[in-house]
Amino acid sequence: MTSFLKSDRSRAVAVWLFAVAALVVAMVVVGGATRLTGSGLSITEWQPIKGVIPPLNHAEWQAEFTRYQQIPQYKLLNRGMTLAQFKGIYWWEWSHRLLGRLIGLVFFVPFVWFLVRREINQRLAWRLGLIFLLGGLQGFVGWWMVSSGLENRLYVAPERLMTHLGVAFVLLGALVWTALDALAGWARQTLPSPWGTRALWLLALIYLQVLLGALVAGNHAGLVYNDWPLFNGRLWPADYAGPGLWATVAHSLGAVQAHHRMVAYLVLIVTLAMGISARRSSYLAPDTKRLALALMGVVVLQVLLGIATLMMAVPVALGVLHQLMAAIVFSLAVAFAWRVRRV
Repeated sequence: MTSFLKSDRSRAVAVWLFAVAALVVAMVVVGGATRLTGSGLSITEWQPIKGVIPPLNHAEWQAEFTRYQQIPQYKLLNRGMTLAQFKGIYWWEWSHRLLGRLIGLVFFVPFVWFLVRREINQRLAWRLGLIFLLGGLQGFVGWWMVSSGLENRLYVAPERLMTHLGVAFVLLGALVWTALDALAGWARQTLPSPWGTRALWLLALIYLQVLLGALVAGNHAGLVYNDWPLFNGRLWPADYAGPGLWATVAHSLGAVQAHHRMVAYLVLIVTLAMGISARRSSYLAPDTKRLALALMGVVVLQVLLGIATLMMAVPVALGVLHQLMAAIVFSLAVAFAWRVRRV
């Protein structure tokens, strides 16, 4: 098709996509800080355009505060909060939303520019279009999550938080994979080995762990069972079972923390085994082996950080760092899965 560049390589496109991926990581970090500071429900309306401008005078601040005072979180948890304290949580949520808008802008404008200048081919253009639609969907998912905490809850619904974070990580993975494709071109030949399948299974396992971590965060389950490796001195949490399957999987504090711990052990074992196997492999290139060892190192670090975060009852700094490390682990797993599929 003559309206598109025929080459499937573009360093400029790759740099742009890596920059957008970095912004998504920043979004994940700011979102974690917003949640950990209890700020996520401070803005009770969704105004994609008008919401860019924060309150500019005392009357506007008071009107925003009055709206917050109508929701259960204020009435049952933060009653008596001053306007100055409200501003503290408001700025976190406003920054989170502003960063989301910025990501949309940083993606859309260069996308149109590269299309006009024919610097992306048709195949890449379609994929980037789908990524843009997924980013737009994320805005709706974010508001769907926030709205769950405005009427009958003190916080957002854990399963909606899980969905919101899950979409963010799908975006991150798609951006990293596509950036690598833009940098190196589509694979002309793949390795005649099981490494591609193994790496994708590991990536799926890490993604599952991210979702389970979101359920821990959404249920504030990191504030219970703060000993390790036991659960308040027991081998298994005493309150594991809920009144039903979904209540157990998504809402039982003991269950969501136990699941997150068990899958963390599994991720660690599989990553260590894969890293050692990759180092000994005659199929893999040296740079692929280095990726495997890097992934192994960050997974070990993330497990240790997770244990420290749990045992210290999730201080904000450690909680944010743990979420940042999750994004780094996932991105490296994406890069490894991408690399092992190439000769």
